Amino acid sequence: MHRINIGLTTRALAYMMVSGVFLYLINNYLVFWQELPGIFELFSHYGYFGFEQPNTPLESHRITQGWIQFSVYVFILALSVLYTFKTQSRSMRDDSVRFSRLAAYIIRFSFWWVFLVGFADMIISFLRVEGFLEFWVGETLTQQLGRPIFRGTYVHYPLIILSLFIAARFKTVSFSWLTLMVVFSEFLIVVTRFVFSYEQAYMGDVVRFWYAALFLFASASTLVEEGHVRVDVLYAGFSRRKKAWFDSIGCALFGIPLCWVILMQGMGGRGNSINSPLLSFEVSQSGYGMYVKYLMAAFLIVYAVSMLVQFVSYLLFNISQLSDSKKLDDQPSYKELVNAEKVG
Repeated sequence: MHRINIGLTTRALAYMMVSGVFLYLINNYLVFWQELPGIFELFSHYGYFGFEQPNTPLESHRITQGWIQFSVYVFILALSVLYTFKTQSRSMRDDSVRFSRLAAYIIRFSFWWVFLVGFADMIISFLRVEGFLEFWVGETLTQQLGRPIFRGTYVHYPLIILSLFIAARFKTVSFSWLTLMVVFSEFLIVVTRFVFSYEQAYMGDVVRFWYAALFLFASASTLVEEGHVRVDVLYAGFSRRKKAWFDSIGCALFGIPLCWVILMQGMGGRGNSINSPLLSFEVSQSGYGMYVKYLMAAFLIVYAVSMLVQFVSYLLFNISQLSDSKKLDDQPSYKELVNAEKVG
């Protein structure tokens, strides 16, 4: 009975954590993009939990909107807990694999939209800087495509939505392709610069765009493969159970909190480092370059969310090991468990 309670409690907290991070993103969108009050403004209105009351109280309709938001968020978190009680037959290892799959889907989705947006924006920028764009799309649309908000809304966003379906269709993705694209783009810059004396701002922009995505998106995948470098001299010699203790403590006290710090510091206000460029469709000041700088701020969201989900998966697996009375040497490792599920 004691183990069942540990399992249920851990699974409930895990589902609440993952639900909570997506609710945070949804709340951020509703507050800063749709101008809804949000729960923090609602609590400030009443002075709850030590929040300072604003000089101008909320209007009645905004109070109603705030309470609706709060009720929906609480309802979804409650559903997360209810789900764990409805699925008591599921083990922590099962949920660990499920969360790992979710993190993998986030990475696949992000890979595809970076790939598609990068190519589409590069082509538009090339045609625009060389004066060919007006021939293909007309003067009016050429002028509109020169506006960051128009290009982001009608070119980038549809490709991002399309990537959701592509990622669901294709279950695997290799970052070797993204690496190859970075290398090829850099090679093209060298050839055109030193052989043809030709270089435009968009050529460097696409390299930075894809390289930043490669660096940040591959972290969660590398965690699954246990490929991150461990700077220690003790961990390698630990038993499986002692490793599970250290990994659990590391995920709970360092990994997951770090991801929340990134999200809350970057998205805590309209002028914060992630929200500000996204809201303003920020672009580089390099003239006729690519209009993707604002999307690079979103890379931090992908990194934080995918790593948080992966840390939750890793934490569930290690706690399941600690609560298992069987000899751990005979049990599959995290990498073997996740990869076996992928094959299956």
